[in-house]
Amino acid sequence: MTYDRLVCANCAAPVSEGRCPVCRANRERLQQERDNFFAGLNPMALIALLAVLIAAVALLAHQTA
Repeated sequence: MTYDRLVCANCAAPVSEGRCPVCRANRERLQQERDNFFAGLNPMALIALLAVLIAAVALLAHQTA
């Protein structure tokens, strides 16, 4: 979820505006999560990504041998 659609329970303003300290803290946290791609993935998605990478490397190693 993006912070531009969230409404703060503390001040009832959009979090993206950052009117109160709670808004500003949540806006900063959400921006950090957005900047780190792997932080937004759940563990099963990371495992699936790792499995795909291992299969691709194995396929490339098999073709070159």
